[in-house]
Amino acid sequence: MSTSPTDGTIHQHPLAYLLGLEGVALMRAFAGEHDRAFTEARLAEVRSLLDRAEELGDGVDVAPLPVSDGYDGWAATYDGEENGCFPMRDDLLAPLLDDLAPGPVLDAACGTGAVSAQLAARDHEVIGIDLSEGMLSRARTAVPEARFERGDLTAMPLADGEVLHVVCSLALTHLPDLAPFFAEAARVMRPGGRLIILDTRTHFLGSPRYPLVKTAPDGRVGYVEGHCHGLGEYLRAALPQGYVVRECLEGRHGERTVDPAHEAGPLTPGPPSIWELHPWAREATDAAKAGQAGVVCWVFELRPEV
Repeated sequence: MSTSPTDGTIHQHPLAYLLGLEGVALMRAFAGEHDRAFTEARLAEVRSLLDRAEELGDGVDVAPLPVSDGYDGWAATYDGEENGCFPMRDDLLAPLLDDLAPGPVLDAACGTGAVSAQLAARDHEVIGIDLSEGMLSRARTAVPEARFERGDLTAMPLADGEVLHVVCSLALTHLPDLAPFFAEAARVMRPGGRLIILDTRTHFLGSPRYPLVKTAPDGRVGYVEGHCHGLGEYLRAALPQGYVVRECLEGRHGERTVDPAHEAGPLTPGPPSIWELHPWAREATDAAKAGQAGVVCWVFELRPEV
């Protein structure tokens, strides 16, 4: 039974997050991935965290924030952050973009234009859409040869069959239902074109929710709604539109996800930053995330006759 407030507010407690990581690490140890010493160290760390609970502070209630507001506030720092999804994105996308047949390409949810730039470098005619004017402003500066417009993933400002291919990177997590996106992508694409999707997986193992805490340009702090879609959800949304699967790839975390240079220290006031929390339970964080998928990448071909 759900106990979430009807206004969408969520409660985030730093100690709860750390104990959750310890629990995942201990479950993996219980399954045989780690030894007795590791298990005993995790249990000792749990006791230590409970003893230090006051240092971590109380939990915070976080209200929802519109996607466009969150990304408008994020735009100025987006490209400069140490986002572990970016290397996975670039490694997986590069060979797939190399294989695209010449033709106009839509970069759906283009953000600051990182993928648009890669497409333009391959001599494609690029159209980018995004909900965030802050992101679009940066994209226009980064890729002046491309055309950028404000648009929604489920209501694209394009004519039927205007593009050959569609690329959508790190954005579908914000849609609760994937079906409208796949229908709209099929509308603006030409038969035989490729739909390349790269979507992030969740940090919150075991939950279908994936909230991202952000600050709007006017200073409001809240979370942008996110969803961790099961692999079957992509297929159930794509196949009825005439797509066939060409590839499905995953980018996975390595054995170490916590920067050794980051030390546990006082936390920034407000909603807990998971990146500040990770050094408080470094080994548990690494163990919980090691080998987990960070992104999933799909390649679909539009075949309406199938």
